[in-house]
Amino acid sequence: LVPTLNGVLLTGGSAFGLEAVFGVMQYLEERGVGFSAGPTVVPHVAGAVLSDLGVGDPKARPTRAMGYQASQAARPGPVEEGNVGAGTGATVGKLFGLPRAMKGGIGSASARLGEVVVGALVAVNALGDVRDPLTGALLAGARDRADGRALVDTAAALARGAPAPRFTPQHTTLGVVATNARLSKPEATKVAQLGMLGFARALSPAHTGVDGDTLFCLSVGDAPADLTPLGLVAAEAVAQAIARAVRAAASLPGLPASKDL
Repeated sequence: LVPTLNGVLLTGGSAFGLEAVFGVMQYLEERGVGFSAGPTVVPHVAGAVLSDLGVGDPKARPTRAMGYQASQAARPGPVEEGNVGAGTGATVGKLFGLPRAMKGGIGSASARLGEVVVGALVAVNALGDVRDPLTGALLAGARDRADGRALVDTAAALARGAPAPRFTPQHTTLGVVATNARLSKPEATKVAQLGMLGFARALSPAHTGVDGDTLFCLSVGDAPADLTPLGLVAAEAVAQAIARAVRAAASLPGLPASKDL
């Protein structure tokens, strides 16, 4: 019944982080943006959270005020990457737990299909490793020991019989792709599905039983585009955004970054 979204929120803080959605809704309501509901409007905001409570103070969580402030700070142009926003507490390579993990982050990238542009923003907080989508080289992931800098190939280790971790609230990669192509809701769903191929190219392994990987797709224009090629271009942007997220990340105590290898 409601054909459009008015905003998307990617955040950390596990389920507690969803409080920030209400700050985004407040910001939009004050500006009359949303679905008409008689005397007011109801903004439609989608939100998704990643699990990062194991990093830093577990009581430090996104709040309604932070969601409002983030909306105020939104600007056109390049976005900050690395240890910001939903990437603040993000980690990767957690096959052996956080003591042998590395710093994740948030990254962005774009790709073109003629006159159509697809932008991707991804907060990378995977159980698995991150690979360069062009070369396959490991960029960040599980380490050989807690004080080590050599990487263990998580997918290969699992294939050799390493025990898969039980569910722990430490994972999930979130993203959004936006395009100036004209899309219906079912078409946007298909682009998001194809865009998930970017997760598989850059995360190794992706979509595990302890990852709640999520990708939104937004249509913000009227340019015509063929659906399947558009989805494949979205996957390219997503994969590059994942790689940029760990390349831009900075180390935290006990969590080295890709640039430290």
